[in-house]
Amino acid sequence: MADEMNRRNGNSNQITRDYLDSLLIETRYMNAGVASTEFELFGETFDTPIMTAALSHLNHWMYEGAMTDIARGAKEVGAVMWMGMEDEASVEACAATDAKCIEIIKPYADRNILYNKIRHAEQNGLFAIGIDIDHPFTKDGTPDIVEGYVMKPLKTKELAEIKKMTKLPVIIKGVLSVYDAREAVKGGADAIVLSHHNNRIEYAVPPLMALPDIAHAVKGKCKIFVDCEIATGMDAFKAIALGADAVCIGRPLMGALKQNKAEAVAEYLKKATEELRYAMDCTGCRDLSAVEPEIIKKRAF
Repeated sequence: MADEMNRRNGNSNQITRDYLDSLLIETRYMNAGVASTEFELFGETFDTPIMTAALSHLNHWMYEGAMTDIARGAKEVGAVMWMGMEDEASVEACAATDAKCIEIIKPYADRNILYNKIRHAEQNGLFAIGIDIDHPFTKDGTPDIVEGYVMKPLKTKELAEIKKMTKLPVIIKGVLSVYDAREAVKGGADAIVLSHHNNRIEYAVPPLMALPDIAHAVKGKCKIFVDCEIATGMDAFKAIALGADAVCIGRPLMGALKQNKAEAVAEYLKKATEELRYAMDCTGCRDLSAVEPEIIKKRAF
């Protein structure tokens, strides 16, 4: 009943979950072998393409040091760690774990705040930075205000200027259209994240529905990541088959944190990677480059 209500209300999380579950895989056992899940990003090699999502405010909502525990868990299993809206102390603590950390920054109307956060990320040796493009408006259609700060849309020319001011890879998060993907590439983005930001807008296109067209439009020009409702290695496999380079897992890690902090985060990511490897083994994919769209079949949605 609750799921049906979510669908009627246009809940993008439920729509996305339903779409993910509508995707089936064909098996290919002949000549198969144990797969490698190694993943290359920005000149570094990782053990898994399953990354943590850019969660925010966990030190406030859960417990002090929660974000640092996510960084520790990611580092333990050779995964990339992402963070969302965090204060400088939290960013510094995550960076101090030596995890490869990516900070996603809000589109502050006062661009000096954005620029200062980029400089702070550089000073602390972060792996990359990103910008939310899907956070400029509130539900009444006016400029969004987050923690007292006004937001505004990012322009392509501003992205190009940001690329010139930093040596860090720059990621655009919140892409759900070929238009935004092409504008991100035009502005010099090194990667994009397909995401509706946890039901930021109702009736949003599921990221995996948008993925094939976006991958066709920009593949090879930037890395493509997928966020929203990714919870298992099988979800990751489906995303990679349809054109993603890697995926982000978010809310399930919050549950893991409650169980056993960094150790549980590492265990969750390890299990998801094992699930991904099993799906690759069963479809004859020896490495991530072999995971192809033809493996995915769609049932009625």
